[in-house]
Amino acid sequence: MCQHSPICPSASASDHDAAKVVSSHPEQGWSLLCNGVVLFEDTGEILPDRQIVAPHRPVCRRWTPIHSAA
Repeated sequence: MCQHSPICPSASASDHDAAKVVSSHPEQGWSLLCNGVVLFEDTGEILPDRQIVAPHRPVCRRWTPIHSAA
C-alpha cells in the first residue's frame, strides 16, 4: 500500500504511470512504480495483473504557420 502523500494513483487509474518510482534499473531499461506497474524506457508497461500496455510515444504533429491576410 502506498505510503506517499498524496497517495499515488492505483494501477487501474488512467494516470497510473504518475506513481513514484520505488526501484529503478536504468541499465536494464525499466523501473518499478509504487502501484506495482513496471515501466519500460520505451514507455511500454506491465500492470500488476500481467496486462501489457504497448509503448505509447507522443504523436508528432506538423506545424503549419497561419498566414494573415494583408
